[in-house]
Amino acid sequence: MNAMEEDRVTVIRKLLMMSSTKRIPLSKLYHKRLLFGIPEDFRDRVAKYPNYFKVTVEEDGKRVLELVNWDPLLAVSALEREFMVDEDRVKKAFKFPLKHGKSLDLEEDDMRKVNLLNTLPLVSPYSNGSKFELWTLEAEKYRVGVLHEFLSLTLEKRASIHHIVEFKEELCLTKHTYQMLLKQPRTFYLAGTEMNWVVFLKDAYGEDGVLINKDPQVFFNEKLYRYAQMLEMEPRSDIVGK
Repeated sequence: MNAMEEDRVTVIRKLLMMSSTKRIPLSKLYHKRLLFGIPEDFRDRVAKYPNYFKVTVEEDGKRVLELVNWDPLLAVSALEREFMVDEDRVKKAFKFPLKHGKSLDLEEDDMRKVNLLNTLPLVSPYSNGSKFELWTLEAEKYRVGVLHEFLSLTLEKRASIHHIVEFKEELCLTKHTYQMLLKQPRTFYLAGTEMNWVVFLKDAYGEDGVLINKDPQVFFNEKLYRYAQMLEMEPRSDIVGK
């Protein structure tokens, strides 16, 4: 936890930057801390970073973490960074078909080009989501992008409905999130039912279903799980080496 503190501080800063009010109740971050690898005592640790965070207490006693300084260098999404490396792949990540496009009677290749024009440019998840009219194309682009960025900040590049609903207000999401994700199968994989689902970032996993780039905390957790499942004690050298 100490070794990864700087990375976790960055995660919290980016979450606050994505929040429409640049504020998140400390209780929310605490309850979902394992999703992001945030240490249990992070509420004490934030006091070490007065240039990044401020804790305010509301009238009802609720403690809220606020962003102190906006950092434009952090306001770059995982998709934007990947765009610099593989532009074609990012262009295909999402699809926002033109409404009534079939009535244009275009060839398949031409229809694909028209849909691409409708899809791009994407909307940054670090935009103010509250400024978009609820059911516009820009608002849906924002919500898809903010969920992609949210998942990219998690340890295992996945989250359940319960995790996402917790941040519904901050991320300006709607009750139709499940249906929205279903329309983007190139990027998101949904497991479960509409009432109880988990969403995965598809590109974060290999064909074998294993996370490709694992956070050190994930490696530690996996080692701990293996140790907990042991029926007999192995030689210490074997445990350490695994």
